[in-house]
Amino acid sequence: MPAAVRAEGWGWRHASRRAFAVRGLDLEIRAGERVLLLGSSGAGKSTVLAGLAGVLGGSEEGDAEGRLLLDGAPAGTRRGRAGLVLQDPESSVVLARVGDDVAFGCENLGVPRDEIRRRVGEALDAVGLHVPLDASTARLSGGQKQRLALAGVLAMRPGLVLLDEPTANLDPDGVREVRDAVGRMIERTGATLVVVEHRTAVWADLVDRVVVLEPGGGVSADGDPATVFATAGDALAARGVWVPGRPVDLPHRRPPRPGEPLLRTASLQPGRGRTPVGLPVDREIRGASALAVAGRNGVGKSTFGLTLAGLLPPVAGTVGALPPLARGLGPEPARWRSTELLTRIGAVFQQPEHQFLAADVAGELAIGPRAIGAAPADIEARVDELLERLRLTRLAAANPFTLSGGEKRRLSVATALATRPALVVLDEPTFGQDAVTWRELVLLVRELIDAGAGVVAVTHDSDFADGIDADRLVLAAQPAGHAR
Repeated sequence: MPAAVRAEGWGWRHASRRAFAVRGLDLEIRAGERVLLLGSSGAGKSTVLAGLAGVLGGSEEGDAEGRLLLDGAPAGTRRGRAGLVLQDPESSVVLARVGDDVAFGCENLGVPRDEIRRRVGEALDAVGLHVPLDASTARLSGGQKQRLALAGVLAMRPGLVLLDEPTANLDPDGVREVRDAVGRMIERTGATLVVVEHRTAVWADLVDRVVVLEPGGGVSADGDPATVFATAGDALAARGVWVPGRPVDLPHRRPPRPGEPLLRTASLQPGRGRTPVGLPVDREIRGASALAVAGRNGVGKSTFGLTLAGLLPPVAGTVGALPPLARGLGPEPARWRSTELLTRIGAVFQQPEHQFLAADVAGELAIGPRAIGAAPADIEARVDELLERLRLTRLAAANPFTLSGGEKRRLSVATALATRPALVVLDEPTFGQDAVTWRELVLLVRELIDAGAGVVAVTHDSDFADGIDADRLVLAAQPAGHAR
């Protein structure tokens, strides 16, 4: 049975924050409606989904006001009625094997064993995750983990499906597969759907309603997609909402001439442990240029990026740093000390939380410059500049782990840029960004390239790759049956 939602003056403030993430929300979603929830980065979209799923926690984790109801009862008492796919797929993995993880929600709901087995197979087929049931969840790529999380929700068949950026880490084929899988499930079950997605075109023809959250509280637009985008499109675009058919305006730029070679790979096969991933790669990376790395989920794009950044050793082949990058060190970045990497190679992980160290945002940005011995005045100026440009100033004192997904991503990119390294490796740098912050990230990366740095971006965002005038490298998987 589809679930009904009602918010009555609802708000939530995280325990470590002065400002509310969401406040004064009045909203009714009828059973069976399909809603696209929009808003600029940090407007509280993920908080609304977490509240509906009943996972915000008690008073020790934050302060609530008003009421948030699911089928007329407080959402926190209706667990099992809602299925949530989080922004960070790592947060949704519970068990070590794929089949067990998909079955976990059904087991907690008391679904009979034979029915669970059938649902698990159907859900994995629906999302296009074609791996053995006993495959290790730890060895899945970020995009595969996103499919796994969605399969777990599909198998539960909840009355309310909550999706938070469900296609952000997927390749283009994966986006279509997941979107179609959700559509089939909704058609079959009639469940209520609330999806948060910055790239609205993916979902515009599946939903029947668009709701736009106003930063600081309330709703600024509500109606059918065509009407909302036609009547409020200009205002929404100005606030950073992605409006279908309205590309972001970037200033014209003549890309600089590529500089000296910084890094060269020869028959490189990255991997975890002794297991290589993908086919060998021969590539030269030069200063004052960008390279966008693409490919289907699971071909090893993130592992390739970490290997270029010196954070993983190659399984086969070599990664050789050339003199303009090595600057007196040996040719193998994986053998450099962390302080030596800081001034030469900056890295942004696929999961931002994996690289946060400080108790507040400003402190996080200062770690790199302080480690390389920058003067206090220079550190302060650099931190203030990055906070302002990436719309993080109001969060300078916030704990990095309490930020929204888009805010965490901007912070992780900013930490990599703070030391002005000669080479930057970015993994999905535009994940979770509204149009305004996406544009600012493009401009920051352009400036880095114009100043002579090399940039490698692992990304499914072709608009971002175009915006920084990147060459393309498409990684390929090993043929079936190839020795691994």
